[in-house]
Amino acid sequence: MAFTSPKGTTQTSLSEINVTPFVDVMLVLLVIFMLTAPILQSGIEVNLPKTRTVKVVKSEKVVITIDKAQNLYIGNNPVNIHALGTMVQQKLNGDLNTPVYIRADEAVPFGTFATVMDALKQANVTNVSIVTRPLNTTKGSE
Repeated sequence: MAFTSPKGTTQTSLSEINVTPFVDVMLVLLVIFMLTAPILQSGIEVNLPKTRTVKVVKSEKVVITIDKAQNLYIGNNPVNIHALGTMVQQKLNGDLNTPVYIRADEAVPFGTFATVMDALKQANVTNVSIVTRPLNTTKGSE
């Protein structure tokens, strides 16, 4: 399509779209998503101890996590040790036979683990299981 200017010259219209700004914006968005995706999916880092006997759990009800810095979490929410019993009872909705799982880092001192177990016992929670990783028993491992 051609246009005639007031001076009598013929000019053509710009028929191509400049995609360079579009590509720049897309690359910036790609970098942003690449940086934020691992942060959104990360949970609480815990190096679980290894055992030979591991039972696969199909459903998780209440998971208590003790990380390397001895911080305490119910699910992904931080909790104070003094409020642990009350929070677990609220999560269990009165059914104290529902299993409660404890994920503790290998580096957590036994005293911290015993304090958590005592807080659960004070809250009348009796069905407590410890989460571990399976020990590789094949030759050449570890």
